[in-house]
Amino acid sequence: MRTLAIPGIENPPEELEELGFKYIDEGKTKEGLKLILRAAKGYENRGDKENAARLYRYLGYFLAKRTGIEKARPSLLKSAYLYIDLIEREISKPEVDIDALDDYCFSVLEAFATLNDARLLGKYSMEFAGIYEDLGSSYEESGDISLAIRAYESAFRYYRLAGSEENAKKVAEKLISLYGQIAETKLSEGDAGAAADAFYELARYTKVIFGYDAHFREMMDTAAKNYERASKLAYSEGDLDRTTTYLLKAQYAYLLAGNSGRAKLIGINTIRMLNQVVSAYRASGDDRGAARKLLEATEALIGIGKVEEAMTAYRSALDSMSGLKPKTRVRLAVAKVYASQKRSVEVLEEVDIVEFYLKKNNVSKAFEVADKILEKRDELAEIRKKIREAEGITEF
Repeated sequence: MRTLAIPGIENPPEELEELGFKYIDEGKTKEGLKLILRAAKGYENRGDKENAARLYRYLGYFLAKRTGIEKARPSLLKSAYLYIDLIEREISKPEVDIDALDDYCFSVLEAFATLNDARLLGKYSMEFAGIYEDLGSSYEESGDISLAIRAYESAFRYYRLAGSEENAKKVAEKLISLYGQIAETKLSEGDAGAAADAFYELARYTKVIFGYDAHFREMMDTAAKNYERASKLAYSEGDLDRTTTYLLKAQYAYLLAGNSGRAKLIGINTIRMLNQVVSAYRASGDDRGAARKLLEATEALIGIGKVEEAMTAYRSALDSMSGLKPKTRVRLAVAKVYASQKRSVEVLEEVDIVEFYLKKNNVSKAFEVADKILEKRDELAEIRKKIREAEGITEF
């Protein structure tokens, strides 16, 4: 039986929400939005702040797109302050759900950014950075290094957003120490791949302290060499899939280290091996496996400057892939090559933001930042156009 919103009788918010979205899908936008607003108020009256915040957020962004920021302001502010209540509730728990905290904090800051409210954006970025730094210290003291790193990385990013470079550098130093411990441990265990990942992160935060200098390049070179070691071990085990993944990482680490000759040599060998892997997946009927490796071939070809061949591989990959993640990765590859050519700290910092959002599984934001890197640089306009054409977007 169809749910009806009965005048004079307040339906449960779940029913109002369901009917509201149904009306919007049917083109009855005004009626649908009214029902969703009633549902949001119903959740709020019930004390269900999470669902209330979610619906106010939806209303805000819907109105922002359709009618402009001013109409959206009340809903976005309501959503933001409900999420702040949820943050306060979360951090008061004995065990903080860091995934939930990430979502709440991002939702608050996204709302203030959308409203162009620099004062509130700066204020809450600073507050959230402090929360995450305290969490990181707590996790570090208890020996949970992986959670400590997650918390410190969020603290670093929010201090940067707040414009507090001094605090960001202090957190970067903590991350250098922790990633150094991981690298040392993984090397002693013979896990070259995990050690390489740690050296890559070490390079990222070393750059914060010293810039794009010899310290950064040396650390990135160490990451590259360990990715090579990991690839050789995978090859000795007959695992070409893992071999090529590690080689691709080595290629880009060498590029960022300034060793373009070694990067090109590895890139050429990686492409040859990837062709074999793609053929093997296709022969076995594994289209998804083939698409995954075609995406890696796209990245490897971009890394050696073979753009036309890269777009051919990319189009083939997209035949069996969807979503924003592959699109983000292709743009990220272009940005890394450009950063290495220009030795640009600015571009690398934007790359870091993309990779931060990918770590947080916020793919839509990662894509937005990655595409903006290409869009705002005239030298990258042509390759961005080719990428978009490969994705089926025609430029006028």
